Amino acid sequence: MVELKLSEGRDLTRIERIGAHSHIRGLGLDSSLEPREVSEGMVGQTSARKAAGVILQMIRDGKIAGRAVLLAGQPGTGKTAIAMGMAKSLGLETPFAMLAGSELFSLEMSKTEALMQAFRKAIGVRIKEEAEVIEGEVVEIQIDRPAVAGAASKTGKLTLKTTEMETVYDLGAKMIEALAKEKVQSGDVIAIDKASGKITKLGRSFSRSREYDAMGPQTKFVQCPDGELQKRKELVHSVTLHEIDVINSRTQGFLALFTGDTGEIRAEVREQIDTKVAEWREEGKAEIVPGVLFIDEVHMLDIECFSFLNRALENEMAPILVVATNRGITTIRGTNYKSPHGIPIDLLDRLLIITTKPYTEDEIRKILDIRCQEEDVEMSEEAKRLLTKIGVETSLRYAIHLITAAALSCQKRKGRIVEMEDINRVYHLFLDVKRSTQYLMEFQNQYINETADGDEEDANAMES
Repeated sequence: MVELKLSEGRDLTRIERIGAHSHIRGLGLDSSLEPREVSEGMVGQTSARKAAGVILQMIRDGKIAGRAVLLAGQPGTGKTAIAMGMAKSLGLETPFAMLAGSELFSLEMSKTEALMQAFRKAIGVRIKEEAEVIEGEVVEIQIDRPAVAGAASKTGKLTLKTTEMETVYDLGAKMIEALAKEKVQSGDVIAIDKASGKITKLGRSFSRSREYDAMGPQTKFVQCPDGELQKRKELVHSVTLHEIDVINSRTQGFLALFTGDTGEIRAEVREQIDTKVAEWREEGKAEIVPGVLFIDEVHMLDIECFSFLNRALENEMAPILVVATNRGITTIRGTNYKSPHGIPIDLLDRLLIITTKPYTEDEIRKILDIRCQEEDVEMSEEAKRLLTKIGVETSLRYAIHLITAAALSCQKRKGRIVEMEDINRVYHLFLDVKRSTQYLMEFQNQYINETADGDEEDANAMES
């Protein structure tokens, strides 16, 4: 008997990228905003997570627009992870714009324009409109095709029903095409927008649930609509103020959103849009949703950007600003003054400051467990203990980087579980910051050193 072998195929249409924070699902808080020890990819930092949870609740209640929060802590203590957790907890409805401080200096537009665009991306507008919709269950579709090709266009009839009535509609060529595109068949529950002719498939009727023995997981069953076929429905569209700005300012309109070539937007355009949105708010047609703008490495901004932020936060339509930095007392960029976190005192006074603390050995172990699971790497208990020790002595980031490298080393020796020898091999292949610095100091004379006269003392101090 011939044995059939089925080759394993990889689904290349859905390649999942594993990022530094792809394991974060939320802030890991319970209903009373108390942080769980390990939850939603978050470990430790209980006080910082609780503070972020309080901010989150205020955002949801719409009570904190125009405020700013600073996440301050040493490198590798989970500042960006907390910001990502906030973004995931807010959901898709609340706009969340992310920006690195250094990005502003590499754009073709001015710094203040780039900041203004980032602010507008973080402010959402929910626009409400009423539309006439035909909603019902498809009883029958009849399509009459002409006998001779090209003699006449296709025509047809569509029978729709609700629990109370049934109606037959005549179909034109465009509607037949739209039905074919959506793969509509008898038993489907559909909605047709009368103004645009757009067809939306809502699901299959419960009365047809026993027609097939097997169905795909995407098949959704819905009740047959009741009442009349024609209904007035309130539709809600969510857009950001920046999207409205781009559509109204560029000659190519909304296509600029896809190309990214938005350019500088004139202040007059923004004023007109703000006036229009204010009118819609008064009429009850629109609702403002203040989102979150997260600026990482905020110490990279200069004094001009900081004064712009001071002014922008006073605007009534400002989003919630969350900034993060790992600097201590350092020089404010563009000045000779020193300040905590490299932020001017007047802006620091406006910020609610959340501090993060270094992870304990136990927390580092839990984070490494989560990362092993995320990167689909099986590791022995001894190897995990060794990796935790490396994380404590060097840095958490270095230990996380070794996971995939050790997994590849394990593959090379045709093993399935990462052992201590794999960790040991990659530890000696890739240096951490401390060992690299030690090496530089050892062989300093063989490198090209560009030290100024004033820096010679610092170099000698490092050597000693």
